[in-house]
Amino acid sequence: MMATAAVSTVRAELPVLGKAPAWKLKDLQGKEVSSADFKGKVVVIDFWATWCPPCRAEIPGYIALQKKYADKGLVILGVSVDEDGAKVVAPFAKAKGINYKMLLFTDDVVAAFGGIEGIPTTFLIDRDGNIRDKKVGMAEEADYEKLIVELLK
Repeated sequence: MMATAAVSTVRAELPVLGKAPAWKLKDLQGKEVSSADFKGKVVVIDFWATWCPPCRAEIPGYIALQKKYADKGLVILGVSVDEDGAKVVAPFAKAKGINYKMLLFTDDVVAAFGGIEGIPTTFLIDRDGNIRDKKVGMAEEADYEKLIVELLK
């Protein structure tokens, strides 16, 4: 009984904030990637930049989460808002050992998500395509992992 109560408490903390927009972006190799590619997955979309200290601080946690939960349906997507695009993001990603997909922002996609007040801005999307969490700035890795785990169930 206790486990059930705890689960429903966590679910209550993750309201549906709205439907995630459909989007198409290019990866670092110029290949088009779209939201439809991740249907049925739990998706973390992190708008970030190579020059942003809090963004950089979160990367090791995202690497660990991707490694730990990819086989359970988690997809982490880093959407770089760097003006210089792939030429700065690709070497940065390689140097940091980033194991999740890097995409390059467009103004249209940023607008579709309601704009970004600051970076990092991160959206957590459930398997049904609903936005369940939006965070601006950093979060404790363990706390964010709890939200992800709840949606992976």
